[in-house]
Formats: sequence, C-alpha cells, structure tokens
Amino acid sequence: MSQADVISLIQETIWLTIRLSLPVMLIGLVVGVVIALVQALTQIQEITLVFVPKIIAIFVAIFVFLPGFAVTLISFMQRLSDRIIGIP
Repeated sequence: MSQADVISLIQETIWLTIRLSLPVMLIGLVVGVVIALVQALTQIQEITLVFVPKIIAIFVAIFVFLPGFAVTLISFMQRLSDRIIGIP
C-alpha cells in the first residue's frame, strides 16, 4: 500500500465519520437552540430542561438513521476488505 493509498483511505474515513455524525449532531443543535430560545423567552433557567430533550432527540435520531448508517458502514467495510485482500 503506497502513501497515496493510505492518505486516500484516511480521507475517506474522515468523510465517512462526518457523513455519519452530521445528521445526529444537527438534530441535537436544532433542539438545543429551540430549547434555549424557549428558555430565553420564558426566563426559565432549569438546566435539565436543556439536556433531557436533546438526549431524547439524539436517541430518536440515531434510531431513525441507524439502518442508513449500517448500509453505509457495510459498504465501507466491503471496500476496505477488498483493498486489504488486494495487498500483495
């Protein structure tokens, strides 16, 4: 495996990580901003009001997106296995 192959594999892995984490992180961000706006408008400063809805939203997002994540990871692992097998 040449240095260019290793760099392309690392780049592909980083993009895969971003692609898999982005939907869940965006949902957590949106829920956090909405809860912060509600807290600012109502002047309720309860700390658990921020964490509980974000945790629930992130768990629901992971549950919803899990089949797509599995397909993406399986295809990545198949390509990686083909590269490993192809090493002389």
